[in-house]
Amino acid sequence: MSLNCNEINLILSELDLEGSFIQDIIQPGYDSIAFYTYKNGSAKTVLVCTAAGASRINETRRRIPKNEKPLRFMEFLKSKIRGAKITSCRQIRLERIVKLELSHGDENFIMYIRLWSNAGNIILCDTQNNILDTMFRRPAKNEVTGGLFVEPEENPDKVQKEFPVRDFSELGELKSFNEKVDVWYSEHAAALSRESLLEKAEKWYTARHSRQLNALERLRAKRESFSLSAQKKHQGDLILAFGHLIDGKSEFLECEDCETGNTVRIKIDPKKSAHENAAVYYDLYKKEASGFEELESEIALAEKKLSALEKAYNDILTEKNPVRIEQLLRKDTTPKQQQKKTHPGLDYTVNGWYILVGRDANENDELLRHHVKGSDMWLHTRDCPGGYIFIKYRAGKTVPLDILLDAGNLAVYYSKARAARKADLYYTQVKNLRRAKNGPKGLVLPSHEKNITIELDEKRLKRLDSLRQEAEGI
Repeated sequence: MSLNCNEINLILSELDLEGSFIQDIIQPGYDSIAFYTYKNGSAKTVLVCTAAGASRINETRRRIPKNEKPLRFMEFLKSKIRGAKITSCRQIRLERIVKLELSHGDENFIMYIRLWSNAGNIILCDTQNNILDTMFRRPAKNEVTGGLFVEPEENPDKVQKEFPVRDFSELGELKSFNEKVDVWYSEHAAALSRESLLEKAEKWYTARHSRQLNALERLRAKRESFSLSAQKKHQGDLILAFGHLIDGKSEFLECEDCETGNTVRIKIDPKKSAHENAAVYYDLYKKEASGFEELESEIALAEKKLSALEKAYNDILTEKNPVRIEQLLRKDTTPKQQQKKTHPGLDYTVNGWYILVGRDANENDELLRHHVKGSDMWLHTRDCPGGYIFIKYRAGKTVPLDILLDAGNLAVYYSKARAARKADLYYTQVKNLRRAKNGPKGLVLPSHEKNITIELDEKRLKRLDSLRQEAEGI
């Protein structure tokens, strides 16, 4: 339940914001924002929440955690009103809209904080009510940059006494209404209460934990089957030892197992020789032995993911601040495809070295224009279309051979040379690249380049993929 108009008036009277200065602004989530104010030697943190069913404004003593990445509206407000003086603060009639008049040097602004349950918003305007920016952009309401904010007309049918102020008697003795509101909403409000957030966290953890545990069990079962790979080699040895018993008709070779003394039956192709049949079992042994090593790394990665999930859930359970819980949940429940990346393509961090991978002309061009510098290393397949690979420069460090081989494998893998599994590359610093005049997007001409031949190494690619997945929490 959101604050009603009389509760908002009581909150504002206790806050006494007129004459205060806005020292800082923190936006912990998409629907809440905190203003750090200062007046007559007293500092107050004013929290504004526009979440459905929990719209409110109140002083809070809780620590407001910063969002992992600065949010757009917060950055805009900081550029305009950080340091501004609140010259007036009042509710517009009984409409649950708080109007703040602000002065910042030679500029004056009006901020409207609408605390409607399902249509909350914060709107910053100039003195003519031209909208400069909004917390939520709603074109249908003309609440966009360049729009005009129209104050609601007075409603003569709305009577103040119809909206009683809650006493929150269940909270015990608290000094101010602000304190009661802060405590009650943190514990009971549907959108941001600790109880509801923990319930949401439990559902998220149960579903994620079940999926990851099942995946781990499948890998372990596969490892169990691979552990029998040595038996394939032993069967190949038996076929060679008793190859003279192959009669060209039977699909099984019956012979005595020299290790156990028991009679065993080994499936064979009667049309093939002993050496050919043995070669089949030796090939199976090599394949499974190789797969066993890769499987071990996959299992280790899966176990690490499971451990990270359990730690994340424990962090949520021990966190007392509901705003911080909401942040932790949002970070872990946002689908990977909806999480904005700071750059196109893929990235890998290997032993402190950062590698960027462009997979097509658009990604190559974007990385080259905005995400690399002159001292960074560039790699590309010679005479073969493919992605650009960049190794970011580290001051006072020379790129190690192992990192160069990692980047080289990625260059071949993300090129037309992948099918051939081998290619010649050239590499040089970004500052030695020149754009081809009138050439297609991303095309560059290198100078001072060096050459290297790369043959794809599956183990190396597997390791790189595991590192990337671990970093992304996939």
